[in-house]
Amino acid sequence: MKIWAKVTIKDKNKEVESVAKSLTNYLYGYGPIHDLCRKYNINQNDRKLLDQYTANRVAGLLMLYLSKDIQRINDIANKYNIDAVNMDNIKPEIEGYIEK
Repeated sequence: MKIWAKVTIKDKNKEVESVAKSLTNYLYGYGPIHDLCRKYNINQNDRKLLDQYTANRVAGLLMLYLSKDIQRINDIANKYNIDAVNMDNIKPEIEGYIEK
């Protein structure tokens, strides 16, 4: 019988850690979450918890991707593909350097 459980990956990968930190900042570090922290007086320690949680999750996904564990990635996608979410009309968005 399979059960859903949270595990911590013991393997360290400095490149994954670096990318996870960067992606955490890219995803919401300087967007609406920054404004919400000021609006609702979210202190630095709570913000650090949010950032750490996100970076840990991103790093976990990156490790699964690098190990080509598509089944686990699919399991996560299926579990969290909830209809009653606060998102609709997803518009893929990126930013970065472009040639002019």
